[in-house]
Amino acid sequence: MISVKAPGKLYIAGEYAVVEAGFPAIIVALDQFVTVSIEAADQIGSIVSAQYQENSIYWRREDGEMVFDNRDNPFHYILSAIKVTEDYAKTLEKPLGVYHLTVESDLDSQDGRKYGLGSSAAVTVATIKALCKFYELPVTHDKLFKLAAIAHFSVQGNGSLGDIAASVYGGWIAYHSFDREWLKLAQKNYTFAQLLSMDWPGLDVELLTPPTNLKLMVGWTGSPASTSHLVDRVALNKAKQQRAYQDFLINSKACLKRMIKGFRDQNLAAIQAEITINRQLLNQLDQFTHAHIETPLLKKLCEIAQDFGGVAKTSGAGGGDCGIAIIDAHKHVSEVIQKWAENQITPLNFNVHHVEE
Repeated sequence: MISVKAPGKLYIAGEYAVVEAGFPAIIVALDQFVTVSIEAADQIGSIVSAQYQENSIYWRREDGEMVFDNRDNPFHYILSAIKVTEDYAKTLEKPLGVYHLTVESDLDSQDGRKYGLGSSAAVTVATIKALCKFYELPVTHDKLFKLAAIAHFSVQGNGSLGDIAASVYGGWIAYHSFDREWLKLAQKNYTFAQLLSMDWPGLDVELLTPPTNLKLMVGWTGSPASTSHLVDRVALNKAKQQRAYQDFLINSKACLKRMIKGFRDQNLAAIQAEITINRQLLNQLDQFTHAHIETPLLKKLCEIAQDFGGVAKTSGAGGGDCGIAIIDAHKHVSEVIQKWAENQITPLNFNVHHVEE
């Protein structure tokens, strides 16, 4: 049996701006995983997820294509990942097989609510990694990112694909998003092999090393948010407020540029200053898009961190899910945890996950 895992992620800064091609964000991979296992089958394969046991699906292969026994299923990202990987296998003239694929996830709470750690991206990456092993396909981090980005984007249709990058590369990364409109055209004009080997406009991933005294804290508000819906809401409203939106983009890029330099210089104070500015920029974006990015509980999370000398902000699309705090590891970490818990904010004891080369 083949078994691989891919980590979840949290956005540190640069949300919303990163959906525009070439704009940066800082993202971190966490030690919470989606695990995908594959073993060969005879004639009937299966896709099983612990999250959707009642909807596990069975399939067979006819004339090289997957044929399913039931139409309605919640496995869109898995199926898209399978299709993209098998398209890659075809370019290498690998014979396609039948298999049982099993998915297990740490990225939800005990009662099944999502933490907002990028489960759809992690399951896409893990599925592709597992199938590349199953079919013995050569795959680098860069090629894995492209395969997973194609698969994920074909389902979601929006977003920056930064969560894919975090799941592929691991650790702390500075991510500049590629041009998704270009990808749509490129898929029609280049072969699949060409698409995987060429440079993608705007795409850049840089591994970052945080200062040794930087402590990343994660608080969960228990209120799941839909990233794609929030991104859509911002996209609809930015058209009405083009000047304000362009100002937001310019300021976000400048903020992230300074924050990335803070990582390169190992300067915690500089990073913290830009986290505060990024929070302010997101609140300004909220004023004219009405996306409700910083909920009352996320605001409380930030205020508590500030009371103890840290800085904090929403993570990702906001609207619920998680907030992050950056604090000096030698300072008031335990006090923040206690105060969060007293205010119905669940401290999540997650660590940064580094992906092996």
